Amino acid sequence: MTIQEAIEARHSVRAYKDQPLSEEIVKVLEDEIVKLNNEGQLHIQLICNEPKAFQGTLAKYGKFRNANNYLVMAGKRADDLDERIGYYGERLVLLAQTIGLNTCWVGLSYKKIPDTYVLEEGEVIKAYIAIGYGETQGSGHKIKTVEQVSNASDITPSWFKKGVEAALLAPTAVNQQKFSFEYVGMINNRHQVRAKKGFSMIGYTQMDLGIAKYHFEIGAGKVNYEWV
Repeated sequence: MTIQEAIEARHSVRAYKDQPLSEEIVKVLEDEIVKLNNEGQLHIQLICNEPKAFQGTLAKYGKFRNANNYLVMAGKRADDLDERIGYYGERLVLLAQTIGLNTCWVGLSYKKIPDTYVLEEGEVIKAYIAIGYGETQGSGHKIKTVEQVSNASDITPSWFKKGVEAALLAPTAVNQQKFSFEYVGMINNRHQVRAKKGFSMIGYTQMDLGIAKYHFEIGAGKVNYEWV
């Protein structure tokens, strides 16, 4: 499965098979985590065979079952931490999809279990990502249109629209999709694209924006553009 195919196939999954991750799968994930932690200046940690994080009251509300493996999404406090958590976390989510796993971003309905993770001074946990072999592949939800979240039109590049379409398949908190993309034009022979987060009483819009931006980059492909 390619990353583009993973974008189309991925849906949030809360019920998993009672099956541990294979050693090969764990190594693939751990190797990628090392890479992304360095690139994104984060402290993502993979926790395996730990059943308690999704057994609390909030987790029951989230209807999790056999969510015994998860990613702890952490990093040092910073204005852009949420966006980096979203961007690099989604890279792991889509990698997981390509190797036969299922995932679910979790913002609230988890419990922090002592001694399962390590936080350095100034670091904070922003989210968990449940990961494992899903009982099902999940199901899709109603999404907004390209026109509702962008200025894509007949006169904007076709890759821009493809990027927005991929972003619309990104997971967001309660499917709120509070983001927008604007094709600005050309400056110094480079296309300019602006991404913005919207307002939400629920929150998580900056994290959602990071997730959506990674989807956009995959959908748009290797084009000479930059974020402004």
